[in-house]
Amino acid sequence: MHVALESNMVFVGIEYLAIMCWGLSGGLSAIQKGYDIFSIMLCGWLTALGGGLFRDVMLGALPPVGITDKGYVLTTLFSGVIVVFAHPEVKKFKWTMTVIDALGLGLFAVNGTAKALAYGMSGMTAVFLGMFTALAGGLIRDIFIGDVPMIIRDKHLYAVPSFIGCLLTVLVWRGVRYGWFDMRSEMILDVLIVIIVVTIRLLSVAFNVTMPGAMPRQHVYLPGEDKYLKRPVIHPHASGDDEHGESVK
Repeated sequence: MHVALESNMVFVGIEYLAIMCWGLSGGLSAIQKGYDIFSIMLCGWLTALGGGLFRDVMLGALPPVGITDKGYVLTTLFSGVIVVFAHPEVKKFKWTMTVIDALGLGLFAVNGTAKALAYGMSGMTAVFLGMFTALAGGLIRDIFIGDVPMIIRDKHLYAVPSFIGCLLTVLVWRGVRYGWFDMRSEMILDVLIVIIVVTIRLLSVAFNVTMPGAMPRQHVYLPGEDKYLKRPVIHPHASGDDEHGESVK
């Protein structure tokens, strides 16, 4: 599957577009904090490539593509230069960047999972590494600049779509191994998985779909609650009497 992804020019184009968008997003976060140019570039690089760095280190694929792939590095540097000079204009393209971010989320979830499977990881491990690829860049950026991570701060569906994409990627990978899909079918399924991830993410933002929190409770029920000894409440006596009502001298 990793070979199929690399050979699909549509995926490659979306990947570079997503890297640029995430670089812009990371740079904007640093600008809002009032940081200097170096910090802006660093935040852009961490956001765009931090997830892949983490994945490659965990896989032992060293050195990571985040520092060896010239196309990736130059794209993040270019996005940093853009945001330094055009950050007021970039902010106006919020919805466009949301769409591209969703595309990147789906692509990196699929790509990260596929790479982990190609390195012989189990399905569960591949799902974790795929999610790290899609989410760890923003997590590292937010920790770096002292913000609550986006995967916690954003109440819309963010981690859930990436998990679904990673899980579906594992299922397709198993199908390829068992000979259920040929190369063409595999590529079509890859595209469908990305579309599913993007659709879930954008619908959650458009219709304000959020994950439920803790169930509200008004009463506490404990087994054998009436058997516990209650601590006696002792009120001080204003008259100075002891507990038997006698005056203390």
